[in-house]
Amino acid sequence: MTAGIINMCGAFGGSMSGPNRFNKKGMFENAEIRNKIVKPYLASIECDPLGQNPLPDTDCLMEIPDLREQVEWAFKWQGYRRGPWFYKGAKLCLIWPLWHKAFPNAKWIIVRRADEDIIYSCLRTTFMRAYDDVVGWQFWIDQHKKRFQEMHDAGLDIREVWPTKFVEGDFSEMQQVVEELGLQWDDRAAREFVNPEWWRTRHGS
Repeated sequence: MTAGIINMCGAFGGSMSGPNRFNKKGMFENAEIRNKIVKPYLASIECDPLGQNPLPDTDCLMEIPDLREQVEWAFKWQGYRRGPWFYKGAKLCLIWPLWHKAFPNAKWIIVRRADEDIIYSCLRTTFMRAYDDVVGWQFWIDQHKKRFQEMHDAGLDIREVWPTKFVEGDFSEMQQVVEELGLQWDDRAAREFVNPEWWRTRHGS
């Protein structure tokens, strides 16, 4: 949802994954970067390509040769010419030092959600297979929070957004982020894009 709004407000995302039964509006993740760079790297260091278990230790990451060049080439091949571009990836915080080194001036957006809602979603989603109980998924969430704190402590240029706010009709936080990214806020398009009914369904209400 967050990446979709950023895309419709003018950022280039390239060739992105389309809708599926888990996300009817689309995943808004560049499939080539995910499948040819991120997931193979995780597999090469004997971590889960799905970013579930095991997770990498951010203090012991091997380099990705020419990461910046690989990403920029992928976007150019997909039609990028100029202006802001973005890559959305749930696994990026797991290898954030590599991306920060390749793109030191990047603006990072961390999308937040209540722990219990994340756990509920993981237990209902078939491709989230690492754990089958609340304790396991809580551990997984805590590992991500640890990395978020590492990113803050390292001084990355970070904004955090809570989609529950704009699902409930308050787009002020998202509008501020969009404008700080140098994009043009489109209030009408954002409100038409967000479907509270789907969000409530994922909450089980």
